[in-house]
Amino acid sequence: MRGPITLTRWGRSHGTKDRAEGRDLFHCHRGRVHPGAIDEKDKSKRFVCMKPMQFVSVALVCLCSVVAYAQSSVTMMKAVVVHEYGGPEVLKYEDRPRPEPKEDQILVRVIAAGVNPVDDACRSEKYAKFFGITLPFIPGYDIAGVVEKTGAKITKFKAGDPVFAYLDLKDGGGYAEYAVATEVEAAAKPKSIRFTEAAGVPVVALTAWQALIDKAKLSAGQTVLIHGGSGGVGSSAIQIAKARGAKVIATASTRNQDLLKQLGADVAVDYTKQKFEDAAKDVDVVLDSVGKDTLARSYGVVKKGGFIVTLVARIDQAELDKHGIRGVSLGVEPTSNELAEIGKLIDEKKIKVIVSQTFPLSEAAKAQEQVATGHTRGKIVLKVAEEPK
Repeated sequence: MRGPITLTRWGRSHGTKDRAEGRDLFHCHRGRVHPGAIDEKDKSKRFVCMKPMQFVSVALVCLCSVVAYAQSSVTMMKAVVVHEYGGPEVLKYEDRPRPEPKEDQILVRVIAAGVNPVDDACRSEKYAKFFGITLPFIPGYDIAGVVEKTGAKITKFKAGDPVFAYLDLKDGGGYAEYAVATEVEAAAKPKSIRFTEAAGVPVVALTAWQALIDKAKLSAGQTVLIHGGSGGVGSSAIQIAKARGAKVIATASTRNQDLLKQLGADVAVDYTKQKFEDAAKDVDVVLDSVGKDTLARSYGVVKKGGFIVTLVARIDQAELDKHGIRGVSLGVEPTSNELAEIGKLIDEKKIKVIVSQTFPLSEAAKAQEQVATGHTRGKIVLKVAEEPK
């Protein structure tokens, strides 16, 4: 059997050039000292060592073992990841490390994730840079799920709580089996609806709420014109406006006229057959989610002192001044208090969540393709896991 590796100090016992230069040469031997390598004075200077290549090999083995152990201790999850900008084909379904919540975050086991037009926009370099998103990233900003773990500073939630949340655009992470959220972004899930429905609420409902309530200050007795009434934002806006006691005029295509009435619209306008200007005159508020010509024509139907909110374009200050009205281009923000208020309206049956299609997480590309058509009825949702019993 081979003995331990020992180090001999090659010194004065060898009458070589090295002795003359006073160099110390170190050599490794197994089980014994090299004959003549150590004189009596140097017997105490034995050390354990390895040849350079042996040392490198052992070091690499140790490093690989550490890396393998670290990888084995990391919990993985399935997620949809964007590694490059482009069309829906850049959405890759793959394994990713599960995120760990910071002290001000909750870790959510995602049951369902909503799909929105902004998800599609974030695949373009222009909008990704605008929102501060960097590659690679996991898209998705609507989630509904169950709290798995909480950070040290979390006070509102505990493990096991059902929640829904609007994740910050910069961080996203909704298209995954697990995601993190702050207390500002999350609220208790409405008890009366399934997780699949809850995932279709946060972004669109908060957009409608902040447009009508926070910006336009819509109140009972006022009249609001809502463009795109059958879409995610529009369907939420109709119901929020009715809950505030307002009169609602809403536009949609022919096939969605019945839906507008079901949602509570007082006047349903088929924009393929009628100009909305003929049905909407001197309204107090306009909510525009279409832009272009629709927005340009909308300034003229708002009464003096009224308000117009656009979600997809820059407001034209000259047009506002011309008609004596006010307006804003809206950028929605996560707000847990407002999300909680929306949840109450859902449980009170004042808001009905419309989910027209669901896709498995692995088919996120198909879901985004549908949303990109601009003709989605209500919301599209990704089913990430089975609904808890």
